[in-house]
Amino acid sequence: MKGVFDIIGPVMIGPSSSHTAGATRLGKIARAILGEEPSRVLVKLHGSFAKTGRGHGTDKAIAAGLLGFSSDDERIPEALNLAAAAGMKIEFVRKNLANAHPNTAVIEMIGKSGRQASVMGCSVGGGNIIVTRINGYQVELTGEYATLITIHEDRPGVVSHVTQVLAQEKINVAFMRVSRQERGAEALMILESDEPISRQAYDVVANIPAVEVAMLVLPS
Repeated sequence: MKGVFDIIGPVMIGPSSSHTAGATRLGKIARAILGEEPSRVLVKLHGSFAKTGRGHGTDKAIAAGLLGFSSDDERIPEALNLAAAAGMKIEFVRKNLANAHPNTAVIEMIGKSGRQASVMGCSVGGGNIIVTRINGYQVELTGEYATLITIHEDRPGVVSHVTQVLAQEKINVAFMRVSRQERGAEALMILESDEPISRQAYDVVANIPAVEVAMLVLPS
């Protein structure tokens, strides 16, 4: 069943909920996953994003999201200029991706501290998005929930340690997914919660010795 939001679409700046509002959200969640303002970005556009994105302002929308703007921000039309003024170098290229949604972008970022992150996601209509890969790990993230993401050592006790931190803060986990690329190496965990995740809880998780990277993504 569709809700009112799905029918009438989001409040936004731009001509297309998929190419503008969704693209802005993809840029914004990519920035959140990086955890800081990007300094250099390579954006690979696939399918409809590549063919008609420029005319619909997809490039400006992704740049706006990378600047932290929301889809209704009046500065979106000037986002490319604002990004350049902020010292953010963004390159857009076309890329054919196998079995990908037509409105897909891969956003590869380097932050001002040197931190790196790669985010692949698609805009599925009505301003809604799905992040499908983070740093090569297959995921499914909508940005609708407060989300804690960890890249950690794949060994017993790490997952329970992280969930205990959230339990102590009385944070209820709505969804949890763990994936890995190789047994005993690294694993990625996504925890989506019903309640806001405090910065204090995030800091505790980020300082667990087995956690290599922790990312906090607020609802977008």
